[in-house]
Amino acid sequence: MRKLPVALSAAALATIATPVLAADLNVSIEVPRLTVAAYHRPYVAVWIERPDNTAVRTLAVWYEVSNTAEGKDWLKDMRTWWRRGGRSLSLPADGVSSATKAPGRHAVSIPGARLRDLPAGDYVLVVEAARELGGREAVRVPFTWGRANTARAAGTTELGAVSVAVTR
Repeated sequence: MRKLPVALSAAALATIATPVLAADLNVSIEVPRLTVAAYHRPYVAVWIERPDNTAVRTLAVWYEVSNTAEGKDWLKDMRTWWRRGGRSLSLPADGVSSATKAPGRHAVSIPGARLRDLPAGDYVLVVEAARELGGREAVRVPFTWGRANTARAAGTTELGAVSVAVTR
């Protein structure tokens, strides 16, 4: 029996693993402009969970980072994220935490290297928003990690259109 050269075996392995390792996750989130008496920018959490609602990884948290102590107090208003893993996250977290966003479309791009340990399969991207003197809303977008695909969903009050794209 002939053995393949080590370089060829490593190249073959790299080819097999490339679709998941080279994939990036691109998320687009619309924060709608609301006509209300006292508008406050929403706190937003973006995370991945399995279809059984088990949290896998927090990708982004937008909150009042300028006043860390007070800003953190209101994170629990994003109840679903808080209960599924937010309370155990040490914030501010590099590459995850950022300031609240004004109304408009915002992008969250996650390089494949940051998700290299995520097994291929079906997942749900969840975006949850909570606003002082406003409401709370979560938008769930199913997607498949490991192959190129896109998916969309839309909120009705605190969030607008949300899309996720897995690209190579």
